[in-house]
Amino acid sequence: MVYLLGEQLQETTTDYVLKNNTPAVFIVNETQYSDILKELKMSFEGERRIADVTFCKMETQQDCLYGTLSIPSLIDVVGLRYRLMIFINSKHIVIVDNNDFALRIIKDIRKKVFNQGDTKERFLFNFIVGFMNRGTNLLEDFERDLMVLDDDVIHDKDQDFQNRLMPIRKQLLILRNYYEQLADMFKELEEDENMLFSENQSRYFGVLTNRADRLLDKTTHLLEYSIQVQNAYHDKITAEQNNNMQFLTIISTIFFPLTLITSWYGMNFENMPELKHGYPFVIVLSIIVLTICIIIFKKKKII
Repeated sequence: MVYLLGEQLQETTTDYVLKNNTPAVFIVNETQYSDILKELKMSFEGERRIADVTFCKMETQQDCLYGTLSIPSLIDVVGLRYRLMIFINSKHIVIVDNNDFALRIIKDIRKKVFNQGDTKERFLFNFIVGFMNRGTNLLEDFERDLMVLDDDVIHDKDQDFQNRLMPIRKQLLILRNYYEQLADMFKELEEDENMLFSENQSRYFGVLTNRADRLLDKTTHLLEYSIQVQNAYHDKITAEQNNNMQFLTIISTIFFPLTLITSWYGMNFENMPELKHGYPFVIVLSIIVLTICIIIFKKKKII
C-alpha cells in the first residue's frame, strides 16, 4: 500500500510517487522492501530481516534513518510481538511489516485523526501514538489488579497470591524495557543527525519522548507498588508464622511442668511418697500447676 502525505492520507501507486517524486508512505512486506528502497534511492548497510527485530531503536545511515519496532501485544505482553522495520529519507517513509499491524494503525488514523500526516513528522507522530497510547489502558488494568491483590492481602483472601502477582510483574518488566527503548528512539529522531526533518516539525518527537517518559515512570511506579504488595504479603506470612511459633512455645511451656510431674511419678519407686494414692494426687497437682501457668501468662499478656 502507498499513501500520499497530506492532511488526508490518499491511496496511490508506486509509479505515481516515483514519477512525481511526491512525499509518500509505503507499507510493504519483507520480500518487497529491497526493491522499493532501491527505487527510492535509500541505501543501507547490511542485511535486514524482520525476524532479527528484537527491540526498538533508530540508526543513522548514510542517506536515511533505519529503525526497528518490537511492540508487545496487549493480549500477550510476554509472548506476542509486532515487529516492524522503518526507513526514512527526506521525502519518503517505508514501513516493512509482514502482518497487517501497520495497515490497521493507518486505518485508525484515516478514520479518527483530522491532520493525518501533512508532513512526514506529523505522520510518524500519528503512527507512533496509534500504538503507544494503547499501553495506557493496559497499565491502568495492572494498577487495578495490584490494588485488588493488596486489598486481598489485608482481608485474608490471598490464596494463590504468587501465581497472581508474578505474571503482572513479568509483564511490567517487559513494558519498562520497551518504554526505555522508545524514549531512546525518540531522542534519536529529535537529534536528527542527517537533518531529514524540518526544525519546526521536530517538536513532535519531543512530545513523543515526554509521553514515553511518562509511561516509563508509570510502569516503574507500578513495579515498585508490586514490590510493596509482595512485601506486605511476606510480612503477613511472617507474622502468622511468629504467632504459630508463639502459640507452640506457650503450649510447650505450660505442659513442661506436667511432663516433669508425670515422669517423676511414673518411676514407681517402692518407697515413693503418695505411691498408694498417687494417681488422684498427680491429677490435682497437674491441674494446680496448669492453672498457675495460665494465670502467670495472662498477667504478662502472653496469652
